[in-house]
Amino acid sequence: MESEKITNLEPRRWYEDACAAAHALDLVGERWALLVMRELIFGPRRFGELRASLPGISANVLTQRLAGLEAAGVVARRRLPPPASAQVYALTDWGMESEPIFQALGRWAARSPHHDPSLPFSAASLLLSLRTMLDAGRAGGLSARIGLRLGQERYLARLDGGRIAIAAGPVEGAELVLDGAPAAIAAAIYGGQPLAALEAAGTLRVEGDRALAARFLTLFPLPEKAGTQQG
Repeated sequence: MESEKITNLEPRRWYEDACAAAHALDLVGERWALLVMRELIFGPRRFGELRASLPGISANVLTQRLAGLEAAGVVARRRLPPPASAQVYALTDWGMESEPIFQALGRWAARSPHHDPSLPFSAASLLLSLRTMLDAGRAGGLSARIGLRLGQERYLARLDGGRIAIAAGPVEGAELVLDGAPAAIAAAIYGGQPLAALEAAGTLRVEGDRALAARFLTLFPLPEKAGTQQG
């Protein structure tokens, strides 16, 4: 049974360094902390939902990380209104300011020769990657609504003026809907796997404007891999 009671917290280890970057690591540098924050960027989550999206984390470690982030002022507990009346965790306004950090880290780490894109990939990972990797030049002049059905989750992406906005919500009325696991959609966008092959395998469904789908897949080029030689 999952427990959310905050007990037996790990002792905090501080860098005792005045550098603001060092203090940032004081706040969010523990293992899993940043990934918990990543999962909350697109909205509040129940404890069980966080565990499901982070398959490698234990209930005890998740409890500790949530407690630490709450104590730091990055995460807050809330209660959903009836009929749900469930406790959820959400990023505070200050916590939401961390998204550019994830984008910078993601772009930097995507250049690593050791990055393995075949590892588990959550819905938040996919959505954040779209906001990070969008090429404004390629997307310029395109205005479209793309629905994303990611298991039980629904998101609507709006492309306009070389920007992409993504929010949870119904996908009805979108010109294009991609329906599949985040890893399958990532395989089409970043892995170069043909839509037809993913559809034939039953891992992805494409509804609506197929020409838009073909163009959408080209809007998120990955950066070149870093060389191993010193400059």
